[in-house]
Amino acid sequence: MSKINHETISPDGLEINIFNTDGRTDFISLTDIAKYKNSTESNAIIQNWIRSRSTLEFLSLWESMNNENFNQEAADEFINASGANAFVMSPKKWTSSTNAIGISSKSGRGGGTFAQSDIAFNFASWISPAFQLYVIKDYQRLKEDESNKLSLDWNLKRSLSKVNYKFHTNAIKDHLIAETSAKTIQGYTYANEADRLNMIVFGTTASEWRKSNKKKKGNIRDNADINQLLILSNLESFNAQLISDGVDDDTRTKKLIKMARTQSIGIESQKLIK
Repeated sequence: MSKINHETISPDGLEINIFNTDGRTDFISLTDIAKYKNSTESNAIIQNWIRSRSTLEFLSLWESMNNENFNQEAADEFINASGANAFVMSPKKWTSSTNAIGISSKSGRGGGTFAQSDIAFNFASWISPAFQLYVIKDYQRLKEDESNKLSLDWNLKRSLSKVNYKFHTNAIKDHLIAETSAKTIQGYTYANEADRLNMIVFGTTASEWRKSNKKKKGNIRDNADINQLLILSNLESFNAQLISDGVDDDTRTKKLIKMARTQSIGIESQKLIK
């Protein structure tokens, strides 16, 4: 089931609701933005905006760029009719007639008319160019805060992975490498264990990844996402324990794959990292 995330911004003191589904495209409340103009007649404000030719041309262009199922013919008919005094348009009429995806209506508590950010900014500009700037600045601040949090989470998981990597290599050194082994054999064994986990998490070895990603900075783990690093960190800790317990290679690999799959499903179902 899709998870709906709610957020708010407060440009010039007006609370505006935002929602997205599973971290995808943000939809900003036009109903809330309209309250900047008239706090009791938001629907009328939105209908006045959407019936104008310039708005319909903007919406049509946006949909043609972002929606392969957009009904351009129906949109053109609305645009041509928009100059008439009797012309009436609403978000629901626009959406149902043209298969538009940029505007959405929600019922119930916290409902109203919502639009993708580009469209919401256009509406805010129609309300007031100065207010549009407030909306854009507050929205940018929200996205920057989210980006900083994501970066912090990534660095935290990367640090945890490095700590577990130390435990992992110590276990290999103590239990898999004989004291008389040459450094080349030691190096091979380390790489073999690291690549065992790389294959499970990333589907490739470190050297294979490097050959295929010569232009990218860092190594395969530096380019991993947060969920991959979380799983990798847990696998390293688990593998270190299995090595210490003397579990053979084949059995360890099977146990590690099972753990990776279980954790991957768990992260996806719970949306642990947003």
